[in-house]
Amino acid sequence: MGDLSDRLAEVDGRIADAARAAGRDPSELTRIVVTKFHPASLVDELYRLGVRDVGENRQQELSRKVGEVDAGPDLRWHFIGQAQTNKARAIRAAANVVHSLDRARLADALHAAADEDDPVLDVLLQVNLTDDPGRGGVPPEGVVTLAEHAAGLASLRVRGVMAVAPLDEPPAPAFERLRGCSDALRRVVPGASWISAGMTADFAEAIAAGATHLRIGSAITGPRPERG
Repeated sequence: MGDLSDRLAEVDGRIADAARAAGRDPSELTRIVVTKFHPASLVDELYRLGVRDVGENRQQELSRKVGEVDAGPDLRWHFIGQAQTNKARAIRAAANVVHSLDRARLADALHAAADEDDPVLDVLLQVNLTDDPGRGGVPPEGVVTLAEHAAGLASLRVRGVMAVAPLDEPPAPAFERLRGCSDALRRVVPGASWISAGMTADFAEAIAAGATHLRIGSAITGPRPERG
């Protein structure tokens, strides 16, 4: 755990430095540790080190780990991968937050999967910051329409926007476009202030553009095991 503790402290220090450089309070930021392909035991180690937000990309892995960890009920599970509508019930049963809502049909599926006594599910609208329609996410011009649809579903709570920086341009201007999407969203859902953006290589630029939630993987967890 010592190495894990050191990596966590080192990344948190870099996040705090980036926040202060941007004139922001580090306490405004939520650091999500992405544990993709790592065993549930690593999540338990992270929890003992104070981590309360972890992220998974695949529904099957998320569901399995939720059932295996010994962490307390205050651990928050973030689903950050592309979601299929036929997995909506399983995702909803395991995740506290879904970062990848990108179409009305998925919103409807997540809503339909809610049981009467289920808590409201926090969702973020994934925005495609590229010109490639094959990439995950709603185009920026579709954010408001999707937000209005999702906000009308009582079992969902629209929290904000999420995006991955494109590979073929610097991250800073891309994250500024995401901030513009956040501004547009908040005109129709005023409380939806979350911006999920920034990974190991670009979280400083994301913080400067207003990110509130950072998704950090191997810089904290170490190299990912081979996928089984």
